[in-house]
Amino acid sequence: MSDGQRGLTGTRLIGSAHGPWPGTDPLEADRALRGELGAPHAAPLAELPSRGVGSDATGRSAALLAGLAVDVQPHGWRLGEAGSADHRRAVAALATDLQVLADVAGVEEAPPGPLKLQLRGPITLAGSLYLHHGERVISDHGARRDVAQALAEGVLDHVAAARRAVPGAEVAVVVEEPLVTEALTGTIPTASGYRTLRSIPGEEVTASWRLLVEALRSAGAAEVAISVPGVEAPLDRIVQAGADGVGLRTAILTTRQWERLAGLIEGGLSVWAECVPLTVAPGQEARTTTALADSLLGTFRDLGLPSTLVPRLRLLPESPFVSERGRRGSTPQEALRTVQRVTALADSLEQSIAS
Repeated sequence: MSDGQRGLTGTRLIGSAHGPWPGTDPLEADRALRGELGAPHAAPLAELPSRGVGSDATGRSAALLAGLAVDVQPHGWRLGEAGSADHRRAVAALATDLQVLADVAGVEEAPPGPLKLQLRGPITLAGSLYLHHGERVISDHGARRDVAQALAEGVLDHVAAARRAVPGAEVAVVVEEPLVTEALTGTIPTASGYRTLRSIPGEEVTASWRLLVEALRSAGAAEVAISVPGVEAPLDRIVQAGADGVGLRTAILTTRQWERLAGLIEGGLSVWAECVPLTVAPGQEARTTTALADSLLGTFRDLGLPSTLVPRLRLLPESPFVSERGRRGSTPQEALRTVQRVTALADSLEQSIAS
């Protein structure tokens, strides 16, 4: 963090959810998410990849690229000609979701809690988008730079629109970078699949993240976190980029990673912790919540962290409820039960801290 005072305000534990949600009805999704994740929790802007092209994570984030257009080819999203039907569809879907969010938030009687936005980061976008000749954007330094700059410019309007949709809500943005480890180690396959692309310099990753973090902050985001795989997580680069938080699946962290994370938490970093299981055996809800709370508190004790720092955690389910391409991961009812486990865990941790 560039400033120890940055981040979401308040001392309560915050629960949240990943944006992808089962189904195709944004009104139903927002009512469910905001109904369960009211203040102090952070309801996400719902994403509905089951609607198809334009509502998947890559297309949704590509729609934010200022001055760049995209279209869909058999191998995936491609930087394409302006005005493609695929690009219009992605832009329209995002605009619709923001309008529905505004409608739902507009009739709420209680003050809003934080609003969570999520988007693919510049490295993962570059690894997911393709150039005209069929290779990935990440293979070309100039194209990577263009995508990073276009994303940093495009998020300005996106955050502004989200703040208008939910007046008074603090906005937290989680930048998702599932491909960053492969990008840094040179293990992303070429379009043909016969070889892998050259690794990109770590300094470029840091610079791309810093550009985006600064843009999000200038747009009014109260907290910006970068979510990365737990394996070889580039924590130092996240800090160097000026992010306020890091997103990780905490169950797979090594002792050394937790020790490094402990120092960052003491320095003011928040942790968007993917820790709540998607499914629980019948009749085991309460026992599972208690065991998970005890485990997290035990980890903090083992690391020498005071319980007063537990609210630096932002609690999340282990993984999105549906895949990027919209394949069934759960029903809306099952997804809602998972979110209820998130808020139950927050309550359990709060009670333990207070006792």
